[in-house]
Amino acid sequence: MKVSVDISPAYQDPYAVIYTDKVTEEIQRMIDLFSTSETPVTAWQNEEDLIILQPKEIYMVRVEDGDTIIYGEKKTYRSRKRLYEVGQQLGKQFMQISKTTLINLSYMDRIEPGFSGTLLLKLKNGCKDYVSRKYLPEFKRYLGL
Repeated sequence: MKVSVDISPAYQDPYAVIYTDKVTEEIQRMIDLFSTSETPVTAWQNEEDLIILQPKEIYMVRVEDGDTIIYGEKKTYRSRKRLYEVGQQLGKQFMQISKTTLINLSYMDRIEPGFSGTLLLKLKNGCKDYVSRKYLPEFKRYLGL
């Protein structure tokens, strides 16, 4: 793939154009990467403090006992949003690995075989969860397996 960058003070916002004869998997990944719409997420640190988290501060989002829990590097937060709503805000750097869990792909540490064809995914902050069979094909595709 050829890449060229044109730098000029005339351009205020970055703008990308892709010239191709067909949309391949590689081209689709580029489109997804360039069209990322990450937005900050609000969460409760305790019952009184509402804080704003940037997507890069979030390692994992999981539903536990009906609550949406956001895991940072060392702290956890509660969100009043549903899992899919938080996922829409976080962008393409996050992937759903089970019915109840989203992970930040940047913070994956290791993968171990699990039970019944699942994988145990461990993150750099110590969080871990299983990649369920339903989400396994997309996860393996992301890893190139």
